[in-house]
Amino acid sequence: MRISCKCARSLNGPILMGAGMKIHTSRFGTVEIQPDDILFFRAGILGFEECQHWVILADAANSSVAWMQSMQSPEIALPVVSPRRFVPNYQVLLDPLDMDSLHLGSVDKAYVLAVVSRDKDVLTLNLRAPLIINLDRRLGCQVITVDAQPIQYELTALPLTLRRIA
Repeated sequence: MRISCKCARSLNGPILMGAGMKIHTSRFGTVEIQPDDILFFRAGILGFEECQHWVILADAANSSVAWMQSMQSPEIALPVVSPRRFVPNYQVLLDPLDMDSLHLGSVDKAYVLAVVSRDKDVLTLNLRAPLIINLDRRLGCQVITVDAQPIQYELTALPLTLRRIA
């Protein structure tokens, strides 16, 4: 799915720059992206339902972490990781309707991310409601898994740099 780039409507919104565009963020300053970098989440993300357009930004300080940056709200950026990096046997069981909404022909085409949360010095992953992305179609959704996964899977023995940024 392609997103129309009629976005230069406000000072806080994206600004078109040739083939690319610049977005203003509170965490990363001004970032240049390509229109094909934009992901569309029809229902938004839990707690941020009004934010339907997102971009994944790499974390320069830690290659384990990326950030889901809202295109609508410069102050909203969620730390995300590949859950398999921390839970090697993690599997997502999806409802067939979720696969249909993402236009996924097979589960192996899905890119899975878990949102990282921090409570004091403890980092957790939400394995119960991962973000599922069809990178070919630039479509994403947050799903509730059909099996019992933890909402707060505690990450232990993390490097100090990861604990500080999340």
